[in-house]
Amino acid sequence: MNDQSLTTPPMLTRPFVPSTTYPTIMHWERPEKPAPPRTLLAIGIAGAAGAIALPGTTAGIGYPIVAIACAAAAWLVMGRPGPAALAWGGLSLALIGITPFRDAEWLFYLCLLGSLAAASLAVAGGRSLAGIVLGSVTVTFASALCLPWVFRGLKALRDNGKARRKVRIAKPVLLSAALLVVFVPLLASADAAFANLLGSITPDMDGQFTFRWILVFVLVAIGMAGASLVIASGPRLPDQPRKPSRLSIMEWAMPVGILVLLFTAFAAVQFTALFGGADYVLHTADVTSAQYARGGFWQLVAVTVLTLGVVAAAARWAPRRTPAERKWLRGLLGALSLLVLVIVASALSRMWTYQQAYGFTVLRLSVEAFELWLGLLYVLVLVAGVRLEARWLPRAITGSGLAGLFLFALLNPERVAAEHNVARYEQTKKVDVDYLSRLSADAVPVLLRLPVEHRCAMTGALERLDDRSWQSWNLSRATALPRVTGLRAECATRY
Repeated sequence: MNDQSLTTPPMLTRPFVPSTTYPTIMHWERPEKPAPPRTLLAIGIAGAAGAIALPGTTAGIGYPIVAIACAAAAWLVMGRPGPAALAWGGLSLALIGITPFRDAEWLFYLCLLGSLAAASLAVAGGRSLAGIVLGSVTVTFASALCLPWVFRGLKALRDNGKARRKVRIAKPVLLSAALLVVFVPLLASADAAFANLLGSITPDMDGQFTFRWILVFVLVAIGMAGASLVIASGPRLPDQPRKPSRLSIMEWAMPVGILVLLFTAFAAVQFTALFGGADYVLHTADVTSAQYARGGFWQLVAVTVLTLGVVAAAARWAPRRTPAERKWLRGLLGALSLLVLVIVASALSRMWTYQQAYGFTVLRLSVEAFELWLGLLYVLVLVAGVRLEARWLPRAITGSGLAGLFLFALLNPERVAAEHNVARYEQTKKVDVDYLSRLSADAVPVLLRLPVEHRCAMTGALERLDDRSWQSWNLSRATALPRVTGLRAECATRY
């Protein structure tokens, strides 16, 4: 043994101490207690509802059923929710509730994403812009972090004698299920009518169904567990008030003022075009409808979006310590917002003129709806500028966007586009059959007004109307199916 080993102290082994926070971009403390039995029950209810009711297709009645079950489970975990949670939860249920009435897949996915974001905000909250953005995905983060918390709850439930006695309630349920497994097949084999009744309400129990049932149960249960984790110990969202700005009036007012002058000049030039509409297009030399609309609409949309960023930056960094600074802020941002409303009106006028000349499409209607929402945002900015108080503005922007999506889905955009195209055909005998054949069942009642040679060209795109599971029931498909069936028979006899 050398001398160095006698003088060097031995290595001290420190016990492992788990981190008290989750490794996310937000400050998120781990809950000290495991998931309670009530939370575990809520997770099981949500998972079972998802496994039973979620359809194998897109829009169907199963989605709002699962959403209502998850909302009830969240209520069980949360207790009495506050006004903000009720508002976001109501928006979430409204968005997913429209899906059994619309068949368009793209609209279904938009409503589903909006519903999930609103549901996350219902449990996570959020006031500032950053808080709203993070709050809309907090449940997604929590779903990836919740399993250890849930497993601790299951272990505590197993070790708790009182809880074990409550679990005994499940024994008669399992016994009843076992009796049904024995007697239902016997009765079904004894009577054909009873067997047909069972076949219409129960799925085929094969290996693929069992795998899907388990997968959906796990996914929905994990999502509910993530929401429960946020309710039990949510992250600290960045909702702190802004720090005072050190900018001078000149540093921000000059660039914004130059932009105001530029927009004023543009609005003056656009005044004739804006109020002239189609007459201006037809009577101006070397300007066609396509050049007028396509040559400027997307640029004006980009100007509207970019200017919103300028307004947000100015509202964030411009000082407001003195009355003069507040007057400059109100005046310049108010003038800029009013001028942008003129640009919004000009962009909408261009697109309307273009659609009148070349027909309506879902994409054109969608960008018009988006531009209208941008105009609403500038109105909200004007309202916030009256008192220079905008803490409510991020929630109002997000809520108006989700509510606008609900109203847009309620409007039934594919049917609106089909109605305008059919009306245009009745006037001009021009129709884009290839585009109309790609529309969903939402447009079928209108498309059947076309001549039979055009109707027969559209039947191939509607094959998925034949889905019969109760989870996939959809009003548009249920309404269109008998009409399309009759049309197929008519086309088969004629051609």
